[in-house]
Amino acid sequence: MRILITGTTGYIAKRLALQLLEDDHELVCCVRDMNRIPDEIEEHPNCTFIKVDFLEPETAQIPNNIDAAYYLIHSMSTTSDNDFEALEKECAANFKTLVSKTECKQVIYLSGIVNDDSLSKHLKSRLQVEHTLKSEAYALTTFRAGIIVGSGSASFEIIRDIVEKLPIMVTPKWLNTKTQPLGIRDVLTYLSGALGKTELYNNAYDIFGPEILTYKEMLLQFGEVRGLKRYIYTLPVLSPKLSSFWLYFVTSTSFQLAQALVDSMKVEVIGKTSDINSHIEIEPMTYKTAVNLAFQKIQQNAVISSWKDAVSSGVFKDQLSKHIELPQYGCFKDVRHRTIQDEGFTIDKIWSIGGRNGWYSFNRLWKLRGYIDKLFGGVGLRRGRTHDTYLEAGDPLDFWRVLLADKKEKRLLLFAEMKLPGEAWLEFKIVKDKLYQRAVFRPKGVWGRLYWYSVLPFHAFVFNGMINALVEKNK
Repeated sequence: MRILITGTTGYIAKRLALQLLEDDHELVCCVRDMNRIPDEIEEHPNCTFIKVDFLEPETAQIPNNIDAAYYLIHSMSTTSDNDFEALEKECAANFKTLVSKTECKQVIYLSGIVNDDSLSKHLKSRLQVEHTLKSEAYALTTFRAGIIVGSGSASFEIIRDIVEKLPIMVTPKWLNTKTQPLGIRDVLTYLSGALGKTELYNNAYDIFGPEILTYKEMLLQFGEVRGLKRYIYTLPVLSPKLSSFWLYFVTSTSFQLAQALVDSMKVEVIGKTSDINSHIEIEPMTYKTAVNLAFQKIQQNAVISSWKDAVSSGVFKDQLSKHIELPQYGCFKDVRHRTIQDEGFTIDKIWSIGGRNGWYSFNRLWKLRGYIDKLFGGVGLRRGRTHDTYLEAGDPLDFWRVLLADKKEKRLLLFAEMKLPGEAWLEFKIVKDKLYQRAVFRPKGVWGRLYWYSVLPFHAFVFNGMINALVEKNK
């Protein structure tokens, strides 16, 4: 089958694309930015890419000869609480208009379980999108999931942060809310298995794991899998805002995502039973099994996608490619270069920078900068990186975002997502036998200039030590 996939760079879609390619389907992948095509599928002969922004439908060129489509566009990191519902509805409506003009017979949508009487804003929005997607031109199959457990998923990484950092927890009361977690592998089985099944046309199904657990039980079971004894005490009263701050400071999530998660975690997510498992032939795995499988991927350094990969998890509201050229005017610059001894060694060091590997020089100062950023509402250093030695455009890298990672060009370009009175870039580039390291800062107003001069004294040893470590094998 020829299948259209939206949200190609997202957590679910990137994994689903690999699954569908293994099943010998032909894919047409929609991306907003052609510089963010996932490396895992970029060169696959059965995969083509088209530039589409469903908020600008006049620019979209959807092929006519598609058999099915997946609608996997959704963000819990939207920075504006006032307009995300309207934007999601508009995006879904534009998708429906475009796909209705093609030969598409089935659209498959991944939504959220919406059985509670009091839904969060994001669950209401997902239900609204589901209604918007319904069409007489094609059949709609909707899967409604709750907490998705897998390496790199937002819920998994947040639980991991909490459990591995806090032996004793004083937590908000929403940890007693019940849910039915579902493993990411099972989600992909449902999504891929529904293709072309006419008995699933124009139906919606709740998909969930075999256990009903509270979030507190999920934390404790996660600790058991990791061999960690944890003690949890819930407070009877803790406001949503305080709960959001608690989640934000303890984990790697952004404050916007923390607010959305707290809003959603107050809602009980219990699925309605159906005959879907007989149609797809699946027995969903337990929560502990899903956690164990996730750690197998992490230990093998084989995490395919992460919630942090989404550009919306940082500060970007436009395409990465708009920031890919270093500005030349109105900027402060710190430029250093060194003669390299071993090009392969230096490239490997550059591609391994940040995350658990650190920044090779004065790591305590980098951590301090991360703490300060977190204090002022930034992303901090806790996001780390998805892979220890592999980078591609769009990846998070501590409080940076990868704009370009080209080993053939021998160039890595990062854009700062920490809180700054301006914009900052960090570039590593090898030309002939020299490594050039450029830090570029474009200030915003007087505060931007004061900021640059306040940190300038630290550049002499921080940036100097970093470039030395990148070229000297004994560093």
